[in-house]
Amino acid sequence: QVTLVESGGGLVQPGGSLRLSCASSGRTFSRITMGWFRQALGKEREFVSYITASGARTDYADSVKGRFTISRDNAKNTVWLQMNSLKSEDTAVYYCAAKNLLSDIGPGTADDYNVWGQGTQVTVSS
Repeated sequence: QVTLVESGGGLVQPGGSLRLSCASSGRTFSRITMGWFRQALGKEREFVSYITASGARTDYADSVKGRFTISRDNAKNTVWLQMNSLKSEDTAVYYCAAKNLLSDIGPGTADDYNVWGQGTQVTVSS
């Protein structure tokens, strides 16, 4: 059973940067596609980014393209989300998630992810 623990959130000024980490337990991390989602207060959870098991393929929501970068190290069972040029609208709880091995290829939707971390708060404010 995979468990996920996020860290790295906090308060940052507009234009600043944060790096979120997601550490995974379990022996199957290297086989699992990973994603980052976020949920702002009063809004639906939304896709942010994903990375395939090998790290060969990534994708991003249009709202974060060019500002966020997802990466992983399977030897460390960790996936990261580097967030640059942060905006107030990036304020949300950020979750990492493990994609169901039986789901279709591609980033999918939140329903395709069956293991979630507890979330880490990111607040962008001056």
